[in-house]
Amino acid sequence: MANFTTREEWLGALADEMRPMFDALGYPIPTNIRFTCGWPSKGAGSRNKTLGQCFPPEKSHDNTHEIIVGMSLSEPFRVADVLAHELIHAAVGVEAGHKGPFRTVAKAIGLEGKMTATTGGEAFKQSVSPMLEKVGDYPHATLDYSSIKKQSTRMIKCVCMECGYTVRVSRKWLAIGGEPICPTDQINMDMD
Repeated sequence: MANFTTREEWLGALADEMRPMFDALGYPIPTNIRFTCGWPSKGAGSRNKTLGQCFPPEKSHDNTHEIIVGMSLSEPFRVADVLAHELIHAAVGVEAGHKGPFRTVAKAIGLEGKMTATTGGEAFKQSVSPMLEKVGDYPHATLDYSSIKKQSTRMIKCVCMECGYTVRVSRKWLAIGGEPICPTDQINMDMD
């Protein structure tokens, strides 16, 4: 049993263990691929959580497939089926979506359910169990995203260059009303 210290190493090792399944189906996993554990670019905090994401090599400056597995996952079988789902995207091409060759490969390796939200069925679990035993424990603990509040408004800091008066204003009100007027300047004007 291996003992990986980073999630990325673990994900890469598990992907390598899955390679023969994909090769047998005629859809090899690309070699120019990188793995990370993070927040997918969309839907991570939504009701319909995005658990993983695959970016095609055209989106990477070094022509590498980029796979993200969500930080809300820590159970090894669930991580494995999300990883397998994203590996299918890399193997068949992201442009295939969740139809055609994606569906064919997903069913063949034992993923079940709606193709946009697959889970590992019994056949997948049987295939992946020895692989998970070989790569060892997933070096990650679940992170709860639900309690993190998204900042809704970014306030712009405006400072008077003469007296240091500071105020924060939304971009909307800067566009509507222009720069705020320093009350010190206003008071000086009223006194003259």
